[in-house]
Amino acid sequence: MIAATALCAAALLADAAAGGTPAAPDGPVRAPLATVAVRSAGSVDGASYDGVVQAVRQTTVGAQVPGAVVAIEVRAGDAVKAGQVLLRLDARAADQVAAAGAAQVLAAKAAQDAATREFERQQQLYEKQFISRSALERAEAQHKAAQAQAAAQLASAGAARTESGFYVVRAPYAAVVADVAVVQGDMAMPGRPLLTLYDPSVLRISVAVPRTAVARLSQSAAVTADVPGVIAGRLAPLRVQVLPMVDAASHTQELRLDLPPGLAGLAPGMFARAWLPADSADTRLYVPAAAVVRRAELSAVYVVGADGRPMLRQVRLGRTSGGDVEVLTGLSAGERVAIEPQAAGRSQREVRP
Repeated sequence: MIAATALCAAALLADAAAGGTPAAPDGPVRAPLATVAVRSAGSVDGASYDGVVQAVRQTTVGAQVPGAVVAIEVRAGDAVKAGQVLLRLDARAADQVAAAGAAQVLAAKAAQDAATREFERQQQLYEKQFISRSALERAEAQHKAAQAQAAAQLASAGAARTESGFYVVRAPYAAVVADVAVVQGDMAMPGRPLLTLYDPSVLRISVAVPRTAVARLSQSAAVTADVPGVIAGRLAPLRVQVLPMVDAASHTQELRLDLPPGLAGLAPGMFARAWLPADSADTRLYVPAAAVVRRAELSAVYVVGADGRPMLRQVRLGRTSGGDVEVLTGLSAGERVAIEPQAAGRSQREVRP
């Protein structure tokens, strides 16, 4: 069958070369696919890289002591001040220990006062030579022991009061409550997250940038950022920091852009972009938006080779401008893609063995 088809095609070509009218083939003639070359254009506004908004200060608050959660004073989304109570744990046993420590301090101070008065009396008797030197030294030792005992009890009571304060969880700084991970009645343990806070006044954008782009980035280069849908236009970051570590899998470095304070509407996790100065050799690739095939999360185009056969190839798309869409990865300049994906799909099925 294949040999017969090849002979028929050869005969058609021979007749066409001779100027004759070719005989009609047995099956319908497949029209050639309409294609367009991948268009390349120079980057005039710089190279953009996708990133995410991060909080410079984000804290996962936990308990330092075990205890049942008896009260939650805040909810997710609340703005809190530094030192504000976030939640309370059952501190009844700790309060009793602190009260016992306070009582022991009073007893130790009373013993210290008695030892002080006794030592003063012994000094007076010694000056009048009514007691011996050894008796005075014993009184002095008892006085010092009482002082040390009082100091030890005072320190122990202070530790008990400090531990009692651990049962009240407070905000370490002015922040916004991002998440509350417990409900009333849960058991809090050291190391278990209770709440998550972040400081909305200190935000940044984190971007993974290829090593080649970082190499040409200088201190004088104008780096800008934007948050689509939240802030109009681009922002000039307060500081640009390139982390020294290189990701072994993607060969990228993390670029951090500190944002100015007072920007309304921003929150950690939002999509953002960083714009770096483009190299003179940087180009952007575009294809017609109608040539893109979208299947669920897959974006692809039919690439038509020199033999005229279409092959479906996955691509990563960028911004849409007019009737064209930017292709970030998957194509090269000059390749031809089918303008009508449905016709290309039918053609691919017809030539498939």
